[in-house]
Amino acid sequence: MKTETSGRYLPTTNGDQKKAYATNLSLRDDQLITEAKREIGKDISTSLIILRMLRRQERDNICLLYLVLRTLDDLVDEFKPEAAERLEAVEAWCSEGIVSSRETSILDVLERRISLPRKSMQDYCEGMRHDLEGRTIETEKDLDRYCYLTSGSMAIMIVTVLGTRGAEAHKKAVSMGIAMQRTNILRDIDMDHEAGRTYIARETIERFGSLEPGQREDLMRDQISRADALYDEGMSVVPMLTSGRRATAALIAFSREILRQIEREGYGRKASRVVVPRWRILVVVARHGLGSSYQMR
Repeated sequence: MKTETSGRYLPTTNGDQKKAYATNLSLRDDQLITEAKREIGKDISTSLIILRMLRRQERDNICLLYLVLRTLDDLVDEFKPEAAERLEAVEAWCSEGIVSSRETSILDVLERRISLPRKSMQDYCEGMRHDLEGRTIETEKDLDRYCYLTSGSMAIMIVTVLGTRGAEAHKKAVSMGIAMQRTNILRDIDMDHEAGRTYIARETIERFGSLEPGQREDLMRDQISRADALYDEGMSVVPMLTSGRRATAALIAFSREILRQIEREGYGRKASRVVVPRWRILVVVARHGLGSSYQMR
């Protein structure tokens, strides 16, 4: 299907109108999906296993969504000079439907395919601004908020694509997303420290004393316990999905296995980025009956 941008306009500060994006820009869904799959192919994260088990329509929609989210995350993570402007463009699309960037043109295409929750996309942008502006995380409540913005919001968008039954589905998806982001923070704790970033709440560091390798076992135990409790709650979203149940369960299992690996490696006894061994990933693959749907990279 061939689609075109709607040629909406952005008002300037002096009240004049200017084109926000070229009115004759044509975007083919299949071209965008191919680009998204190419980007996904660069990512060795097993969290993307969910794509391999979905029907084509859901898989393609998640590919389009991923292309937008990944682009914004890379812009912010790499401190690209255009990051703030591109975030602002997506925020304007969320609030007014203005198409003014490649990301918003993709979102415009995606919204014609599904009912995309714009509030969740707006929240995701707020999470990106947290990183871009170098905001600090003072409390566990702050950390949960940050994890919601950067991952819980994404989980809502993903389960919207998959389809849900029951009023509690989005709430459970948020718990799943927060748990996964907390897990990623623990996995990358040393890498982030080297980059001058700290995502563990300041009050938690003060309570346990240190983030240094060999001195953080109690802190890691506390944080793993919090994440596990969120996974327990988030797992209940699986039976509420109308598609992708098995893949979502596997996604949670892959992410949770990172916590088990942290435990096996002595709760951060040595400075490193936690990596789950290949053979353990294959065990998860077998446990969830993924078979040929999963290919090791």
